[in-house]
Amino acid sequence: MAIDGSYKIEIDTPMGKQEATMTFKTDGGKLSGTAESMMGKQEFTGTVNGDALTWTMDINSPMGEMKLEYTAKVTGDAIAGEVKAGSFGSSPFKGKKI
Repeated sequence: MAIDGSYKIEIDTPMGKQEATMTFKTDGGKLSGTAESMMGKQEFTGTVNGDALTWTMDINSPMGEMKLEYTAKVTGDAIAGEVKAGSFGSSPFKGKKI
């Protein structure tokens, strides 16, 4: 499956919708990439298993440092999943390859 590339995603958070551009690169079972949003640009690493992805990022938010834990599935040019934002719980996200 061709996961590599950039995706425009929208996260449905308790504080409203947040947009980001995620860029993924796979190497076997390894995942790396960047996330660009209004919070800046962050690099991340994770794993890939078929069409399933997992990765984590540490961000500095207005509420302090927070670990984001993503799980996602890529189907064709679409991506969908959830992001767990520290003690704030999980929020769904979805997007398309650009």
